[in-house]
Amino acid sequence: MLSSLYLSAARSRNLSPPSLPPPPLPDAPPETLAPPIYLSPAQPSPGEGMAAAPAAGGQGGGGMDAALLDDITRRLLEVRTARPGKQVQLSEAEIRQLCTVSRDIFLSQPNLLELEAPIKICGDIHGQYSDLLRLFEYGGFPPEANYLFLGDYVDRGKQSLETICLLLAYKIKYPENFFLLRGNHECASINRIYGFYDECKRRFNVRLWKVFTECFNTLPVAALIDDKILCMHGGLSPDLTHLDEIKNLQRPTDVPDQGLLCDLLWSDPGKDVQGWGMNDRGVSYTFGADKVSEFLEKHDLDLICRAHQVVEDGYEFFADRQLVTIFSAPNYCGEFDNAGAMMSIDETLMCSFQILKPAERKNKFMGSNKM
Repeated sequence: MLSSLYLSAARSRNLSPPSLPPPPLPDAPPETLAPPIYLSPAQPSPGEGMAAAPAAGGQGGGGMDAALLDDITRRLLEVRTARPGKQVQLSEAEIRQLCTVSRDIFLSQPNLLELEAPIKICGDIHGQYSDLLRLFEYGGFPPEANYLFLGDYVDRGKQSLETICLLLAYKIKYPENFFLLRGNHECASINRIYGFYDECKRRFNVRLWKVFTECFNTLPVAALIDDKILCMHGGLSPDLTHLDEIKNLQRPTDVPDQGLLCDLLWSDPGKDVQGWGMNDRGVSYTFGADKVSEFLEKHDLDLICRAHQVVEDGYEFFADRQLVTIFSAPNYCGEFDNAGAMMSIDETLMCSFQILKPAERKNKFMGSNKM
């Protein structure tokens, strides 16, 4: 079940595979690991930790009572041993506090997060709470590992509330080691239609949905890892000429129907596209491999990492391995029979993909290619 591939992302099209063997993999069951693929070596970090801004640190709390936060997290994790789909009992007041405290943390950090490896990257979750717990069981529950999620936490699945509440709790507890980006479903006009509004209304009330909307309007929209890997939910934009333009996007804000913010959350790579094309979604654009190459060259980047699309194996390359799509919700909507994936990046920017098979078929991770 294991296979390997090696390349350097400091232009895979220009550099040959390294001649040295890969470093040893950490101890784990053989079927859970995949051999590595190399990115360009990361420069030594000035110190331990994740974020370049604000200073890396330990546990947070953000003005929330630590005992309450721990109790909320405990209740959210208790269902690990229960049947999939078991609801977690949280009060409306507790959920409101998660939203308001995390909102302040999001606004205190940049819209373009500047992060350091090691870190694990996850794509769409879409309310599949039991699969989120499986991701943590494999990758390590915070703070055992640093995480970046690429958005789309709610809608479609049956447990959007549990999903977003656990993610917000971890953000509050570990603000410098746990990061959440905004997806196109973290938008009132979208999650009003695709399930989250109805779940909030059924289990609590519409007022709570509005509190979540205020929180979602403050989420950052992109992350830059060691100045080499650019991450967002959707993709590139014809309006993105400099990374500072992401930093300068105003928050809090709704998602407009066009422009840079819209594209970062909605655009898609197109295999048969040259330049920019129309998007079948009816929103934003598609972009060709030429635009990926141009963007990486211009900004001295090695890789674009995004989510937003269901892919059969949980991850999929585009543009000669210059872009990767990660999707972390296996058996999406109970219909697609797709795997989910998580990408791990170590201190040297060596990346590996761990594959989460649908629970109905095999309740464990399987090895995959690495990058």
